[in-house]
Amino acid sequence: MQTVALIYDFDGTLAPGNMQEYDFIPAVGKSNKEFWYEANTLAEVHDADAVLAYMYRMLQEARSKGLSLRREAFQESGKKVTYFKGVEQWFARINKYARKKGLNLLHYINSSGLKEIIEGTSIASEFKHIYACSFLYDVDGIAYWPAVAVNYTNKTQFIFKINKGVESVFDAKKVNEFMEEDKRPVPFKRMIYVGDGTTDIPCMRLVKNFGGHSIAVFNPQEQARRDQMQSLIHDNRVNFVCAADYSDGEELDTVVKSIIDKIAADVRLDELQR
Repeated sequence: MQTVALIYDFDGTLAPGNMQEYDFIPAVGKSNKEFWYEANTLAEVHDADAVLAYMYRMLQEARSKGLSLRREAFQESGKKVTYFKGVEQWFARINKYARKKGLNLLHYINSSGLKEIIEGTSIASEFKHIYACSFLYDVDGIAYWPAVAVNYTNKTQFIFKINKGVESVFDAKKVNEFMEEDKRPVPFKRMIYVGDGTTDIPCMRLVKNFGGHSIAVFNPQEQARRDQMQSLIHDNRVNFVCAADYSDGEELDTVVKSIIDKIAADVRLDELQR
């Protein structure tokens, strides 16, 4: 049974807004606007990476308010995250559809959000692997430094890791070793990338250009975004633009099932040519 990878951004793709806004930012007594303004200003003033800047601000704000910096505390924040319509029912349904087509569907996260928060969400167990930002923890289990920072360009490395079956973030050797296309666990043509914003554009274009399929999604409450995102199709960066409604029979559901149908047909044709 051939494997298909369905790869998602998290913030704005599976859940509205940013994951820190559900629990962490209110807990430190900031508004969303205040927190992100301070983080982005820090990055601008020091000509720093915006992702590293927000992670530093999280550590700084939590310490100043006496909040726990244990992994378990971040995971607890993940329990507060809510999703776009249909997300929690999506995985079982789309997995069943893929199996009927003779395919093994695996789900991955590729996010600039915090891995520890995602680990605490109700859907965390649905993912084969979560590639996202994370902290280093000292001997007392307290976060003290970024371990992984995922920005819009280095997100692409995880596409290649999925392609070659490398889950380790640290392992830069295996992912760069030559591997024949037909030996790779998940060829690009059997990838589907779902993202919502500019941080996903390099990944969406990479997957599309290598024969996979990319879908840009937008908040269904912001229909004006559809017209704005159509340029991604015109610029040859994505294949489809859909509302982030994962319910059965909605546009996104139909598009993903149609892509699965195409992949299944391509697999059969490849087998007939051998």
